[in-house]
Amino acid sequence: MPETPLDGPHLAPRSGRPATSLVVLLHGYGADGRDLIDLGQIWSQLLPDAAFVSPHAPEPLAIAPIGRQWFGYVERNDAERWTGVQSAHRTLDAFLDTELTRLGLPGNRLALVGFSQGAMMALHTGLRRREAPAGLVGFSGIHVLPTERGLDAFDTEITGRPPVLLVHGDRDETIAPSYLPRAVESLSARGIRLRSHLSPGLGHGIDPVGLRLAGDFLAEVLRG
Repeated sequence: MPETPLDGPHLAPRSGRPATSLVVLLHGYGADGRDLIDLGQIWSQLLPDAAFVSPHAPEPLAIAPIGRQWFGYVERNDAERWTGVQSAHRTLDAFLDTELTRLGLPGNRLALVGFSQGAMMALHTGLRRREAPAGLVGFSGIHVLPTERGLDAFDTEITGRPPVLLVHGDRDETIAPSYLPRAVESLSARGIRLRSHLSPGLGHGIDPVGLRLAGDFLAEVLRG
């Protein structure tokens, strides 16, 4: 069965000029592209020549009549997440190519920002692009790893090492805060430049400090 292309809300550059970069916003489990597109309105003040797009994940939510998922959950364990990010990777990767072509931009003018399950996809696909993105941002996410037996193959799949910013709340009850240091360790071990921030009192969400850190990070990596 052919894959259904992704689509979702877009924001043209605030400046009115042709886009010089593209920021793709990847929503979490059970949401859709409308959940994050307003981040583009906020960050466009720092990135007036950036286009923003927030695609709806490819699958209808399995447990409710509304919402989308990048992949489904049953056990919510590492093996299931690994299977999930692998299964959704090709569809997201193709979407990124389509959007860059539409805007006439090279792959290094791309930044990926993901929340929760979207952060898992941003890290997974962002490290496997044909041309490394300018940067990756993950809010309340996980750097999904295969089983120990699959780590050698995992490392050979990594095609680029863009800088990464990770932000997590220390009161997150959906994805435990312990996944932040685990991601820092696994990404750093693979030579990836990394910044991380643990937000005091924050649950599973994005706070003003995280918005500011991510906006500054995106402005830095997309400058020029």
